[in-house]
This record gives sequence, C-alpha cells and structure tokens, in this order.
Amino acid sequence: MTTMQARERPSTFAVFRNRNFTFLWLGQLVSTIGSALTSLAASIVVYRLTGSALSVGLMLIATSAPTLVLGLIAGVFVDRYDRKRIMIIADIARAVVVVLIPFLLPYGIAWLYILVMMTSVIGQFFDPAHSSVVPEIASDEELAAANSFMAISAFGSTAVGFAAAGLIASKFPIEWAFYLDGLTFFISGLCILAVKIAPLEVEGETTIRVIGKNLRAGMNFLVNNTLLRSLLMVSIPILLGFGLWNSLLLPFAERALHASEFEFGLQEALTSIGFVIASLLMAKIGDRLREGQWIAISYLGMALAAIVYSRTTSIPLALGLVMIIGFMNAPAMISGRLLIQRNTERGNRGRVMSVFAVVKNTAFLLGMAAAGFADLVDIRVMMLVSALIILFSGVLTLSLPGLRQSAEEWRRATGILRAAPVIPSLSVGRAATIVDFEALLIHLPVFSQLDKAERTQFIVGTQIRSAPAGSSLIRRGEPGEEAFFILSGKTVAGISTSAGDYRSLSVMAAGDFFGEIAALMGVERTADVVAEEETTLLQVPAKNLQR
Repeated sequence: MTTMQARERPSTFAVFRNRNFTFLWLGQLVSTIGSALTSLAASIVVYRLTGSALSVGLMLIATSAPTLVLGLIAGVFVDRYDRKRIMIIADIARAVVVVLIPFLLPYGIAWLYILVMMTSVIGQFFDPAHSSVVPEIASDEELAAANSFMAISAFGSTAVGFAAAGLIASKFPIEWAFYLDGLTFFISGLCILAVKIAPLEVEGETTIRVIGKNLRAGMNFLVNNTLLRSLLMVSIPILLGFGLWNSLLLPFAERALHASEFEFGLQEALTSIGFVIASLLMAKIGDRLREGQWIAISYLGMALAAIVYSRTTSIPLALGLVMIIGFMNAPAMISGRLLIQRNTERGNRGRVMSVFAVVKNTAFLLGMAAAGFADLVDIRVMMLVSALIILFSGVLTLSLPGLRQSAEEWRRATGILRAAPVIPSLSVGRAATIVDFEALLIHLPVFSQLDKAERTQFIVGTQIRSAPAGSSLIRRGEPGEEAFFILSGKTVAGISTSAGDYRSLSVMAAGDFFGEIAALMGVERTADVVAEEETTLLQVPAKNLQR
C-alpha cells in the first residue's frame, strides 16, 4: 500500500482525535440515552394512569406530529442562523421542559402530552442542525467513520436508555427518569459549547417571504439533484416497510412465536447489538463501496432475513434473525446520511435534512397504521408483506440513477473532474430552433405542455453548445445566468474541497439538466460540471426559464 492509499484510509477510531467531533458525539450519546429514558418513562406513566394501549399510541403520535407540521420550516431556520447556537438553545429548552413534567403531571395527563410534544417541536430545530454540522467538523476521509459512530450513539444508546427506564420504573419513582433526561440535555449543551463551528453567513432578514423563498429553493435543490431525488424516492417504500415491521414485532412474538416478554425484550436488545457491530465495521470499510451499493446490500439482506423470520417457529432462530436484520440495517442508515451530506452544499443541508425527516415520519406512521390489518389478516402474512416491501426497496435502489453508481464509475468520474481545465471550454454555439426544442421533448416530455407561442418564446436567445470529452462546462462560484439541458452525451458534477477532492458526485445523461437553481435564484454556481464524453447542450437564459 502506498503512502497516499494509507492516508485515504485512516484507522477506524482516528476520527476521535478530532476534538470537535468527540464533543459532538459525546453530547449526542448522552442526550439520546436521556431521550430514550423519557420516551419509555412517558409510555409507562400513560399506561399506569389509563391502562389503554390507544393512549400509549397517542403518545407516539405526539412525538411524531411536530415533524409533519414544522419539519420543513425548521430546516429553513437551520440554514439561516448559527447552528451551534440553535443546538445549545434547543438543549437548554428541552432540559427545562422535561424537568417540568413531574411538576405539572399532577394537574392532568394532558400536560404530559403537551410537554412531550414540546420537546419534539424543539427537536425539529436541533436534529437537522446537528446532522448538518457533521461534515463541517469531520474531513471527507473521516466522514464515513464519523457517521458510523454517530449512528451508534443515536441508535445503540437507546437500548441503554430503555434499560435504565425499566430499572427506574421498577425500583425508583418514575419522576427520576425525567430529571435524569433534563440533566443529559444540559450535559449535551455543554459538549456542544466546546465544539468549534464556523457560523453561516446569511444575507438579509428572515421574513415570511424569505422563508417561503428559501423553502422553495431547498425543495428545488433536492428534487433536481439526481442522487438526492433517488434517495428520497426509495425512502418512501422502505420506511413504510419499517413502520409496518416494527409495529408487527410484538404481536408476532406473542401470536406466532409464543415468546415471553423477556424473550421479546431480548429480541430488541439483539437488534441493537447487531446494529452497533455493523456500524463499527462500516467505520472501517464504509468507503470501499459507493453509498448506493451499501444501501442496496443492506435492504436486500434485511429483506431475506425478514422473509425467513416471517416463517420461523423457533425462538432461538428468530433471535438470530433479528440480530442479522439489525446488522444489515446499519449500512443503509449510515450510507443514506453520507449521501445527503456529500451531495448537499452547506447552506442547504438544514432544509434537505428536514425534508427527509418529514418523509421518514410520514411514511413510518403510514406503515404503523397499516399494521392494523393484522387484526383481520394472519400475522405471518402481514410480516411477509413488510419483508417484501423491504425487498422491493432493495431492487428499486439497484435501478435508480445515481444510487446504482459503481465504485469504478465513481473513481473514473472523479478523475475527469480533477483533470478538467479551470476555465469552461464550451463551443461558440448556434441559435436554437424549434427542431432542437422538439429534440428536448424526447427526453423531457413535460415541456410538451407549452403551446406554440410559448415554445417560440422559450428558444429566444437559447443556444446549442457542444463540448468535447474532458472539457469544463461550468465552475463552482461562477454567476448563474443560464441553465443547461443535455441533448446527448454524458457529464459529471462534483463539489470540490479545499484539498482538491470532490465531496459530491453525480453522473448526468441526455434528458438531465444542471445550473437551473443558480439561474432561477440569481446566485453563484454550487458545483463543477465536466463533459465525460462528447456532449451537446441546450443553453437556456435565466429569463426564459423563469418565464
């Protein structure tokens, strides 16, 4: 192995030499344990007071509903204010709210629902801010390991919180769980205070009009980014499957496996253990495959284990299978977050993270609601359905553009970006005609909605430009005065780092387009785009695109 190769693969735990990451990770570890404490303790309190499973379900809705209402708006604020300050204020506010629960609970159980919902509302601002700063404090070489350890602190530590809540509920006053959670939020705030994060530079005041404009820009960025769009598409069925699967686990254990409560608890613990083991492994080998490949392997592996699980009658085999499912879940979770971080510029991360959170919670809740069919259909059939949905998600991942990109293709595209000239080298071009517009319709039939007059207006000032393989088409930081539609050929896009590497990468072919966000918003280009092979482009002025 050469010196350069050794530098590309640091040791698994090297990221903890980064002081900023260590404090951010410790803060999340402690606060996640505390949040799990409150989550289970609140459910125990509700069940003790009402004896109703429906009331416990309403508690889950109280924690999820704010995401659907505030998630997207919170992302705009995260992209316009100091993220470090947002996280610290959120931790202090949640600490106060959680500690109030024991004091207000005697006045009615409604206070428990209100305060738990308030902590979830505050979390809508904390979570995207936290996810957005990880790529700012970890280098690209450290990013796979950083997300692996963040996944451990976010998922694996919940088992500690649940166990602690169970112990407190059986041995001590349940109020202790809320006091401890308040303490964990305070400790998390102190850890974040020790992290050095460069503040965002944002122009103008945050008015309602600006919020709407930024929200539209963030949505456009996500929808028009091939990789992010594909990831969002596959997120819907997989989270439907996960919501259904998780809701069926307890009734399946009771009805099909005839397992005890202890065996069900052991099943949950083994799932977490499998996840933690795989996360540690991903910290070491996560960069050996592209993110889309890991996601496909993850979903397909989970699906196969879930299919066998739906047919088993053996409790030991079931325990082994759920551990495998937990193990296979980690690569998808870690790689999905890596894809978002590497393909989203700093100023858009909050909004993009929030969109994914909203989609996640919506699809997950729909999947949980579908579990009600288990009262009408055999539980094994329902469990098999959830496994097949996960299998479909794996197959879909293999077919979606961007996600199916191989490691070899990624290396080749990175080499093209590095070797491209600094100055864009498009041909002089010629005026576009209606025939050229009709050629565009072959790839983008959406434009067929334009009538004859609108088509004529569209091509006014529009040009046909060509570029040989390896030539630079646009460069990051340039003013965005036009958008480009690919009529033939192939291009690659990437966001360069200070070290000369590329953190974001997508391959675009005929029918794809780029530069439209900068053209519509009147801002600078956010990425470099280079022709991978001889390419013909339709260059559309910003005013035409806006009209």
